[in-house]
Parts: sequence; C-alpha cells; structure tokens
Amino acid sequence: MTQVSNRIAGLSPSETLAMSQKSNELKAQGIDVINLSVGEPDFFTPDHIKEAAKKAIDNNYSFYSPVPGYMELRKAIVEKLKRENGLDYTAEQIVVSNGAKQSVCNALLSIINPGDEVIVPAPYWVSYVEMVKLAEGVNVVVSAGIEQDFKITPAQLETAVTPKTKALILCSPSNPTGSVYSKEELKELAGVVARHSNIIVLSDEIYEHINYVGLHQSIAQFEEIQDRVVVINGVSKAYAMTGWRIGFIAAPLWIAKACNKLQGQYTSGAGSIAQQASVAAFSGNQTCVQAMREAFLRRRDLVVKLCQDIPGIRVNIPQGAFYLFPEVDAYFGKSAGSRTIRDAADLAMYLLEVGHVATVGGAAFGAPRCLRFSYATSDDNLTEAIARIKKALADLK
Repeated sequence: MTQVSNRIAGLSPSETLAMSQKSNELKAQGIDVINLSVGEPDFFTPDHIKEAAKKAIDNNYSFYSPVPGYMELRKAIVEKLKRENGLDYTAEQIVVSNGAKQSVCNALLSIINPGDEVIVPAPYWVSYVEMVKLAEGVNVVVSAGIEQDFKITPAQLETAVTPKTKALILCSPSNPTGSVYSKEELKELAGVVARHSNIIVLSDEIYEHINYVGLHQSIAQFEEIQDRVVVINGVSKAYAMTGWRIGFIAAPLWIAKACNKLQGQYTSGAGSIAQQASVAAFSGNQTCVQAMREAFLRRRDLVVKLCQDIPGIRVNIPQGAFYLFPEVDAYFGKSAGSRTIRDAADLAMYLLEVGHVATVGGAAFGAPRCLRFSYATSDDNLTEAIARIKKALADLK
C-alpha cells in the first residue's frame, strides 16, 4: 500500500480552513450559515491598489519575477518600515513571498535543524506548530490564559529557554486572541532574548494596522537584539488583499539570503501583478487602512458587548486584530437531547449544526477551553450570529 511521507502524516490539517469548508458545505445545502471561522477582512481591495494591478497587466508584467521580489517593491517595503516603524533595512534584507504564511515557513526552514527547540506562546496561530514540525524542530509551548490577557511574561519565557532553544515566535497583534504587547512588555521580553545569544525571534506583525491602542510596536526596535529578529508582514490584513498572496520578511542578511535560496528552489518569485499592486498598497494613500480599522473597532465593541451578556462565556477585550477568544469551558459536559459537549471542538460543531454559526475550537490554537470568533463581517451578521450562539447555548443543560 502506498503511504504518504512521515512528514505529511505527522501534520494536522488546518482547523480554521476545515471549519470554513464545513460552513460552505452547509451553505451549499441551502442552510443560512454565518461564518465566523475565517480570518479574512470582508472588505474589497481599495480601488487605487486594483488600478495598479490593472496597469501592471497592461504594462505586460507577465514574466517571472525575481525570487526575492521586484526591487521596486522591496524598496517600498524598506521605506514603509522606516516611515511607520523606525526600522532601518536595505532592500537586500527583504524577501517577498507568497503570503506571510510562506514567509514564516521560509524563516523556520532556514534556521531550524532537527531537534532545535522553538518557543511558541499559546494561544498560537494554528500553523506555527505545524511549520515547526515540518522543519523537524521541537515545539516548546508556553501557555498564557485569559487572566493575563493571553500574553506570556518574561519569567515564563526565561523558564522555557534551554541550550536547545533556537527561536521564539511572537505574534502581536495576535491571531487568535487579539492581544497586543505594549512597548514595555516587548522590551522586557527582548531583555530575556538578549541574555541568550542563540535565540532568533520571528515577529509576526501581519495585523500591525488592525490595532486599537495606538502606534504599533515591533520587538525589532530594540538594538540589543535587532540582528536576531525576523519581521514578518504583508498586505493581506491591512489592505484587504488576502487573495493576492504577498508577504515579506525583513531580516538579518544571512537569513534573507537563506530564505531567498530556499524560495528559489520551491516557489520562485511571488506573482508579478500582485507585487505591483502591493507597491501601490505600501506607497499610496493610507486612509483606507484607517477606515477599515475604525470599522473593526466598532465591530469589536459590538461583539464584546453582546458576548458579555451570554452566561458562562468569559471574554477579554482584544486590543487588535479581528478575533474574540472567549473561554467556554462552562459548557463542557452539558447536553442538548442526545448530544453531549465534551470539549471546544464539540461545541464548535454544535454551534455550526444547531446554531448555524461557524467558529473554531480552541484546541487547534493551544487553548482547549476557548473558541475563536472572527468579527470580520458586517454588524448585522455579527448581531444575528451572537443571538444564534446565545440561543443554542441556552439549550445546553
């Protein structure tokens, strides 16, 4: 019998994509499902970015792009990092990839050897631990609960470090919790990293502009560890460009060169048209970013208020991204008819099949007592979805 490789057999499927697919299957049967499972802005890509893409087509950007990205785009990213983040990079330190997801994976595959340990704060984005597995590294999960706003402390980080530690993955603003590390919190974490010269920080900042507490803070700003930080970002969230698939790293030159070498062998350069559109995104008018952030903030306030009225659900107030990550374990062990809720996965399936609202169980994010709701949908959808959730949960006894 033919079998897949151990590498693939050991991977878990993406729970977020699986729930979104189940939601679409029910919709295809004519069932009115509200999808709160997918991490995707519901806005359209701004017009000036689409115009840049149309112009690129007319100007025959139809050939292979350079593996690390067009120089024009890499320079636009360098200027963005200087202008918005106060960070100094050269174009040679930028590698453009097929989405920030590939950027994270490129970085891990370029620095991790079998047995190297990677510290992953939990709750974490579902793909981090799977990418570490692909790189044959060892996940060292450090858990932070709702009582500490889902953010790890310097003491927790220090305790997790061993001689085998090679990397720390940090995501702020966070998927799945919406938590945001302050400048002071990042400074303290950077202090721990500075004491251990073998640690490289992968700083996932894809939700940078969906931030409700002011100026985005990057851990790359601290000089003592600057040469050991890989900044990961892209256009998907800030500019509603998920389908365009453009992400990037800004990294120490040796890591950028390694990612360029790797990418040259398995995907080559990212799409030419999408890159030209991304130049317009980074270099053009930024009022679209502000408008979308304001809409997400309004939706956050709506969802938090509605969920606070549901008995048995414990919520924090996310400071960024577009997710709510409530604790729902008060419903574990309860039943409706012949159906008993054993865990968050059961509860998510119950809410989908009975309440017709798609969410994602927290186990996939390293937080089995929670569910993830995405509020990247309309106010009306959110109001109806939370009403359905409240009704479905009330039936559990």
